[in-house]
Amino acid sequence: MTDKIPVWDGFVRLFHWSLVALIAGGWLTADGPKIWHEWLGHATAALIAARVVWGLVGPRHARFTDFVRGPRVVRAYLRDLWHGRERRSLGHNPAGGAMIVALLLAVAGTILTGWLQTTDAFWGSSAMETVHGAFAGLILLLAALHVAGVLVESLRHRENLVLSMLTGTKRALSDKDRP
Repeated sequence: MTDKIPVWDGFVRLFHWSLVALIAGGWLTADGPKIWHEWLGHATAALIAARVVWGLVGPRHARFTDFVRGPRVVRAYLRDLWHGRERRSLGHNPAGGAMIVALLLAVAGTILTGWLQTTDAFWGSSAMETVHGAFAGLILLLAALHVAGVLVESLRHRENLVLSMLTGTKRALSDKDRP
């Protein structure tokens, strides 16, 4: 039997699955009813704001300092992954950290451009609507890449990462996982 240890706290797991539900709801209500679409956007904005705060003050694996790495580290990780020699991470690996940042920015861009369309300056602006749609499409692309990355890592390290985002636990690091 493998030792499981807590990694993802309750807020991180609630945030993750709530964001999935809110984005799905946003897509389903994109063509109406607009009031629902707007309220889902407001809820998503509140969720993102809470996650940013949690990324600064939350437990170890929730903190941005635990998983946000520079471009060199991310490229080195992806190169190691390509060659089948990447190290297993207890929290997010460098590519996963970069994906979180990209998704947070894409969601924030979608929220901002959606809100801007409710202001006097951009009410009825087809250009802002186009930008909003582009950000929303970017979320889908990034989400697909995220899911692909989760599947690859789950298979490569023989660990169900979807299940770990439900239970909050992962297999402890072994000596072979450590640098």
